Amino acid sequence: MKKLLGVMLAIFLVCAVSSSAFAQEKKVYRWKMATTWAKGIPWHKTAEYFAKTVEVASGGQIKITVFPDGAIVPAFEVFDAVRKGVVEMGHDWPGYWKGKNEAFVAFGSVPFGMNNVEYSIWLFADDGMKLAKELYGKYDLVPFPAGNSGQEMGFFTKTPIKDMRELKGKKVRTVGWLADILSKTGASVSPLPGGEIYLALERGVIDAAEFSTPYITFPLGFQDIAKNVIMPGWHQPAVQLMTIVNKKAYDSLPENLKKALEVASYATQMWDMANSERENARTIEKFKAKGVKFNKATPESLNELRKVTKEYIDGLKAKNPDLKKVLDSQEAFIKDLADWKDLRSGVSAWPYEDYIKGKHTE
Repeated sequence: MKKLLGVMLAIFLVCAVSSSAFAQEKKVYRWKMATTWAKGIPWHKTAEYFAKTVEVASGGQIKITVFPDGAIVPAFEVFDAVRKGVVEMGHDWPGYWKGKNEAFVAFGSVPFGMNNVEYSIWLFADDGMKLAKELYGKYDLVPFPAGNSGQEMGFFTKTPIKDMRELKGKKVRTVGWLADILSKTGASVSPLPGGEIYLALERGVIDAAEFSTPYITFPLGFQDIAKNVIMPGWHQPAVQLMTIVNKKAYDSLPENLKKALEVASYATQMWDMANSERENARTIEKFKAKGVKFNKATPESLNELRKVTKEYIDGLKAKNPDLKKVLDSQEAFIKDLADWKDLRSGVSAWPYEDYIKGKHTE
């Protein structure tokens, strides 16, 4: 009898332990994600894609509710909201946190820097993520790349411009590093928010304006009042987005659920790149249908801007060790990639007629 009771007790204990482990394994984490995007901006869909992918990859154990700008906190308070645990996650463009640390800008885009494919390689196959974790870790955050929407458009103007030096003396809408760089070339810079650009252009308060990629910019309607765009978008060859996670919340997850966040990061990066570039191409045709003319900047003006940009960024690096470390890594990666980029060039996928006429490289 005692033996039977012992066996029964053992079975009970095993069942209890198994039940507890099963319950723990199936614990559901209900998280909130605050974004820096209004609901109508496509990047809000990118944040939602990340959230849905996490839920699927975690087998339903992590359920993320995505909130647009202002629903919980204003856009530019997302960083602190995640850091303080008001929400578990955020989705943003890293350059918004320039005031926290200049190095964050380099994880968003660098003038004359990497494109979306190169950013992805640097982040996932070089030192990018190691440096991102190091920088964000100083603020009790864990970063996950979550989208890169490609090159931004150049400046919309009412009259054609092909030489970037013609912006000297003009009133220009831009922000961030570009604002400082153009100021050095003699432009008068106004950092207007997106919603105020149209009226400022229409009324002549500003002479030129840039905002974002074709897909993001078209709904703002600049094409109705400024029929010229100077290209390329040298100031922002990529738009790297980031999901940030409160470190305490992240540390509370078991390893398999941490992996779900990583899987979602890879998936969202690829989804946003593919979706954005496809829509960018379609949107360019919409701009053309509205009568917009695209004017390529002269090589001489781009070289001049490249020199001013290097001087400016070198000055920033001298003042900020974190930024220097990140940019040194990017510049080393760009140099490592240079020979392969040169050797593989000459077979870009142009329409047959264009290729035969001599258009071989991108």
